[in-house]
Amino acid sequence: MTSKSDFSPEEWRLILEAPPSAGLLVVAAQRGGMFRETIAMAKAYAQTREQHGQSELLDEIVSAKPKRDHTHFHSPDELKEHTLQHVRESVEVLARKATPAEVEEYRQFIVTLTHMVAAAHREDDQDVSKLEQAAIEDIVAALNTTAA
Repeated sequence: MTSKSDFSPEEWRLILEAPPSAGLLVVAAQRGGMFRETIAMAKAYAQTREQHGQSELLDEIVSAKPKRDHTHFHSPDELKEHTLQHVRESVEVLARKATPAEVEEYRQFIVTLTHMVAAAHREDDQDVSKLEQAAIEDIVAALNTTAA
């Protein structure tokens, strides 16, 4: 089993920052609902903590205080590209040190989190707006462009 001790402090920070960064990319995709969507992100962590014991690595990730990337962006495109690169790099680090099952659990956690965020606030009479769905699809693509 892989744990926090298998990663450098920089790698661990990257792993902790990627899920909330992905969630914030979905929040930023469509105006409105930021409060509800942020609460949904916290609920995703809480629900995953309730499944304690299924994955030591994921338990450590969701038990830690979510880390926020404090980079300031000058445009939505810059935010998007930075976030997607961040997500790719976090999975690449995990793929080098964790088991394939642990990498998949991490990917699934991020996907679940992004869907919960998107569904937290109805926009345009849809649970998930087209812009939010596009952001989720970009995140999923970033999660899957790395070697497992």
